[in-house]
Amino acid sequence: MIRVLLTDDQPLVRHGLRVLIADRPGLEVAGEAANSEEAVRLAEQLAPDVVVMDIRMPGMDGIEATRWITAGSGTPPKVLILTTFDDDEYVYGALRAGASGFLVKDMDMDQILTAIEVVAAGDALIAPSVTRRLIAEFAARPAAVPPPPRPVEGITVREREVLTLVGLGLSNAEIATRLHISMATAKSHVGRLLTKLNARDRVQLVILAYEVGLATPTRGQGSGQD
Repeated sequence: MIRVLLTDDQPLVRHGLRVLIADRPGLEVAGEAANSEEAVRLAEQLAPDVVVMDIRMPGMDGIEATRWITAGSGTPPKVLILTTFDDDEYVYGALRAGASGFLVKDMDMDQILTAIEVVAAGDALIAPSVTRRLIAEFAARPAAVPPPPRPVEGITVREREVLTLVGLGLSNAEIATRLHISMATAKSHVGRLLTKLNARDRVQLVILAYEVGLATPTRGQGSGQD
């Protein structure tokens, strides 16, 4: 059973998610928080598997709460950011703070439930329609312009190619097609990158590829899913 902590300052949002989760086999609501401070406290007390976190709330925002929750002792819960990307400039910061992905509030509810299951299983999730927009949004800002590509220690040339494509939002299947390798080989490369670079999940690989200059908004296309 996947235990979920719902964090949103809007009671109607929490209620809607609670009802949907109750009808989904394998999911249950461990608790609800109306603000980030309460979410941090309940995450430690209840030890949920996943925290669904609104990013804009009174007081502490979702980014800071995510940082506190993912830095917890033992095995901290995964955090899924709930946001409206078009007007929310904090998504990138939330991913850097330790979130395993983010959801867009206008997504189909069934997709949100699936996302909770994916993240609970240890995978990262970046909404397919948003991966390239996310990178483009921050690359367009002077303070976030990526540096020229630089070496990444400890990985092979092929793994560097794979990291570049992961950063561009390509799925394992798309990476396999692009590099003329099998799907299993592509997945294996991604797994080795996670280990070698001490990355928690695919989201961190995307961020790393961007930060070292391997990925920019104009250097590829992809769907953003595994």
